[in-house]
Amino acid sequence: MDDVNPATAEVFAQIPLSNQDDLKAAINSANKAFPMWSKMSVEKRANYLMKISSLIKENLDQLAQAESQDTGKPLQLARVVDIPRASANMEFFAHAITQFSSESHSGKNSINYTLRRPVGLVACISPWNLPLYLFTWKIAPALAAGNCVIAKPSEITPYTAYLFSRLCIEAGLPKGVLNILHGQGPEIGNTIVESENIKAVSFTGGTTTGRRIAEISAPLFRKVSLELGGKNPALVFADCDLDKAVEGLVRASFTNQGEICLCASRIYIEKSIYEQFKGKFVDKVKALKVGAPDEQSSNMGALVSAQHLDKVRRYIAIAKEEGGRLLCGEEPIELEEKYKHGYFLRPHVFENLPNTCTTNQEEIFGPLVSLNVFQGEEEALLLANDSEYGLASSIWTKDLSKANRIADQIETGIVWINCWMNRDLRTPFGGMKNSGLGREGGLEALRFFTEPKNVCIEY
Repeated sequence: MDDVNPATAEVFAQIPLSNQDDLKAAINSANKAFPMWSKMSVEKRANYLMKISSLIKENLDQLAQAESQDTGKPLQLARVVDIPRASANMEFFAHAITQFSSESHSGKNSINYTLRRPVGLVACISPWNLPLYLFTWKIAPALAAGNCVIAKPSEITPYTAYLFSRLCIEAGLPKGVLNILHGQGPEIGNTIVESENIKAVSFTGGTTTGRRIAEISAPLFRKVSLELGGKNPALVFADCDLDKAVEGLVRASFTNQGEICLCASRIYIEKSIYEQFKGKFVDKVKALKVGAPDEQSSNMGALVSAQHLDKVRRYIAIAKEEGGRLLCGEEPIELEEKYKHGYFLRPHVFENLPNTCTTNQEEIFGPLVSLNVFQGEEEALLLANDSEYGLASSIWTKDLSKANRIADQIETGIVWINCWMNRDLRTPFGGMKNSGLGREGGLEALRFFTEPKNVCIEY
């Protein structure tokens, strides 16, 4: 299968299409490795993860270049965010597993203690938008807990997963502990999920695919962790630090071309400051440079594929049909000849859209946001919660009592107050409603990848 550079629309690599025989080989290899890996001391497992983390740091430039080439994102973003975070994921869970403790409960004439053992063979399936970042986010806790992993990166952006496999071999990771299969989701992805050898599935991607994974897994009574879609609201109150809110929400809306599940896509502004916020916001959005990923000055690169570009353009057309007023987005993009056929798109900002419209309800996953008006705290909450999704939200106000009241009532798994994407790896990560099932991160991830067993001793 062709691997295409989104910035140039040119094929730069070929992707293997794994089949059922490849999966059988991976399962056999993992089964052979599991007894040794699961019984290895946590310190030794942690050492492997630390070696891999160090190798990611040593190869930062190569990995960042590969990530930019595969996704179309700015090289600087990959260098500063994606690859360092991949290294941090491996390092964090290397340390976390050595601190992972179980419980004991003392009674009148007995004591109960909990054993936590690895699940077995687990599947880790990651998306195309933050390829190595999210690939390692799943693999690291699974390996740290003593599981063997069958991993599948997105077929759209598989390059750094391949380079990662080479680093794992260089680090001496035992054969069979990590097995990476490449190919399309409907084919090898389904085959992995349907295998009864897989005891848990950690998936990040679309809600439709997540629902299908849940349906397949339910009769098998297997664990599933599903991090799915988002349609994330931001609430901007009149008492906010306006310049900070504008700057933060431009970043929240259009980082990585808006191709992050946590991006703000519905921005609600209190009526008394709406025009002021809109003017500042649109000016900053117009100033963003959409350009060659390898240019230091580029704020946004290309969208990930021709198909995704077409999808976002369809939503732009729908927003216009729904009565939306386009505030910016149709300005020309200046590109050198090399990038003329790339999948570039300016950030689009709409206003005058009803909350129930397609644009405000469906996940677009691209550089398109809507500006909306509210009056008062009660209406702000009603509008924010009027969605089938519940992944992330942000609240912008100097009144922390109000912020905490709203944070308690807003229906999202993550709430940022006066910030966005401020991530602590110790915290639980995940969403409500159609945004997913279960939580990743910190101890939540280690709990997911282990089975608790209670032991009771009477004395």
